Amino acid sequence: MKTAVISDLHSNREALEAVFADIHRRGIRDLVCLGDVVGYGPDPEFCVDLVRGHARWCLMGNHDDALFRDASDFNPHARGAIEYTRRRLQPRWWSSAEKRSRWTWLRGLPLRVEEGRFLFVHGSPRDPVREYVLSTDGILNPDKLRSVFSSFENIAVGGHTHQPGVHDEDFRFHAPSGMAEFSFDLAPEGKYFINVGSTGQPRDGDARACYAILEETRVTWVRVEYDYRSTMDKILATGTLSEVLARRLAVGK
Repeated sequence: MKTAVISDLHSNREALEAVFADIHRRGIRDLVCLGDVVGYGPDPEFCVDLVRGHARWCLMGNHDDALFRDASDFNPHARGAIEYTRRRLQPRWWSSAEKRSRWTWLRGLPLRVEEGRFLFVHGSPRDPVREYVLSTDGILNPDKLRSVFSSFENIAVGGHTHQPGVHDEDFRFHAPSGMAEFSFDLAPEGKYFINVGSTGQPRDGDARACYAILEETRVTWVRVEYDYRSTMDKILATGTLSEVLARRLAVGK
């Protein structure tokens, strides 16, 4: 059975719609989300509703979590986006039941899910919400990666860095490197950390939306073209969200 795994949507309606269309075209019926449904982008309500209505489950990402906690450790662009999103989503006493249920759903997102040989988190098994497992950790920070690998069994699947690829047991990072579709075989007894990449704000130099298709012994990353210029225009039209958040969509950085 194939499972589509999306992550880091960041309120990007155009990217999410394009990815959903691709998943539907492939006939994949199982969908899960690793969090960061909101943050950065202009369409938090749409993204929350689409994920809430179609994903089998969704995890808590650090931007989702920041709606209810402190975002002081975020950079100014990200912090401003959290404030924008909170103003859009936080219900008041006069708010509709729909708005209240949206807020309640976000607040109740789980931190991790285990299914078979897979452990799903947003960040890392050591800190499922906030720790980054970077593509360069195997080279620049092997002690950290060794500790991360010792904290889980079998296969961990995360997002958070917006950098698609997989760390193997030798700490080598295998990345899609600009390919429209890239598959990596998972040995039955192997241990891996998979990053599914970002649907709504890629940062690997590829502006196309990214998601992964997970099978028992294989993971496939898929890149999907979408109208990022429309998303850019909507970010700028808010008059609140930073123009940096718009510009980066065009370059995937």
